Amino acid sequence: MYQLLSDQTDFIIISKSANVHFHSQDGTAGVIAQAEADLGYKLYPVHRLDTPTSGLLIVAKSPQAANVFTQMFTQHQVQKYYLAIACGKPKKKQGWIIGDMAKSRRSMYKLLRTTDNPAVTQFFSQSIAQGIRLYLLKPLSGKTHQLRVALASIGVPILGDQLYGNELSDRCYLHAYSLHFSYLDKSYVFQHVPSFGVHFLLPQCQQLIGNQWQSPSDLSWPSK
Repeated sequence: MYQLLSDQTDFIIISKSANVHFHSQDGTAGVIAQAEADLGYKLYPVHRLDTPTSGLLIVAKSPQAANVFTQMFTQHQVQKYYLAIACGKPKKKQGWIIGDMAKSRRSMYKLLRTTDNPAVTQFFSQSIAQGIRLYLLKPLSGKTHQLRVALASIGVPILGDQLYGNELSDRCYLHAYSLHFSYLDKSYVFQHVPSFGVHFLLPQCQQLIGNQWQSPSDLSWPSK
């Protein structure tokens, strides 16, 4: 269900497995409730991941710490980087995806051409197999389903995303890969390479993550 990666004084870092609910539902413990049961104390989530998405989560140990992290997220002081895999040829191989988001059908969202309060995503992509590309995504806003909608909007819905695409696979290929932030004047970097999914485990994929994309914050991200 999850891995405990770091246990700090005020917070923990866990890596959620794919297809695990964030909140408890249908009589099944969500990842936060399970972590509370395992660790034996109350936890305070400060951000979340969709059920099909795997990867890194910051979870506060107190209301005070949760408040600090909530302010940090509100002020965009926590930078997240995600990995995704999609089939097909995108309209562009790197750059920005910008637009307002609006509710659509079946709990879906869509990207609009307007930019009043836009979702903003920077990305790189590189081929890892015939017809398959790995994406490194840097969201500069925190909208619901932002990354899933962003890739769908450029013609390459995430592989295995049953809501926004029609390519069935062994998982939804979206993973919260890296977190960068400063908490109480100390800088933190956490990274966790995905360990589940046949395409994430391809040698070309692992090599790209471990070499060119090992330090996402150091890359020369595309300008507008």
